[in-house]
Amino acid sequence: MSRDFGYYWLRIVIYLVVSVCLGTIYFNVGTKYNSIQARAACSSFVFGFMTFMSIGGFPSFVEDMKVFQRERMNGHYGVIVFVISNTLSAMPFLILIAILSGTVCYFMVHFHPGFSHYLFFVLALYASITAVESLMMVIASVVPNFLMGIIIGAGILGISMLVSGFFRLPYDIPKPVWRYPVSYLTFDFWAVQGQYKNDLKGLIFDNQSPHPPKITGEYALKHIFQIDVNRSKWVDLSAIFSLIIIYRVIFFIMIKINEDVTPWLRVYISRRKMQQNGANQN
Repeated sequence: MSRDFGYYWLRIVIYLVVSVCLGTIYFNVGTKYNSIQARAACSSFVFGFMTFMSIGGFPSFVEDMKVFQRERMNGHYGVIVFVISNTLSAMPFLILIAILSGTVCYFMVHFHPGFSHYLFFVLALYASITAVESLMMVIASVVPNFLMGIIIGAGILGISMLVSGFFRLPYDIPKPVWRYPVSYLTFDFWAVQGQYKNDLKGLIFDNQSPHPPKITGEYALKHIFQIDVNRSKWVDLSAIFSLIIIYRVIFFIMIKINEDVTPWLRVYISRRKMQQNGANQN
């Protein structure tokens, strides 16, 4: 990972460049009435489109899988060792991406002041990027080439952004399928909701008219963005980490299926073809 410039180093540079661009566009966003929507849009971009850039590491995942399959056939190590070592190896790079890009974006935009709010933002960004990486690893264990993987991954992440609660408010998302269960199974939904609470809760915004009363962050969360203010933002963050674990477990299961079930299916299909050929000749 450290030797391949395109694996993480280039992505760190791109994340920093995009963070600076985002910070300049939303620089010192403030607490005016229009700032409510601007803060939401900025947060949604961070946890939607910025995490989407992690899909660029998919070709490297495919190469990792090829190396693993070859070394696995030679009996060097097992599947659990590969899953754990891959997770631990990627962790420092993902933490670095989250800290560098998150710090630049957070303090240029002037999100909610306070270290705990900043810490949540960085942790949520790290968890979201890790969730995308874990999802792409699952896809890499299934598809035969990186082109198909990028197409499938982009489609899944696009759907995830659609049901995150920004493009369509949570209560307006069609309940069958899209709200229940799809939105609750996507990291975007939990990341956006958690960051909305992390940023807006406790702030006071100007009203649309120059006259009082002021608009509280809690009011904006509940009535503008249709977010449950009683659920803690740390619960939302825990949901993202739970999805990471689920993705890794699925990744492990898919590798085991490819090892155990796929060869059996190939042998079964070959035998059936031989039997059919033999019957046709007779």
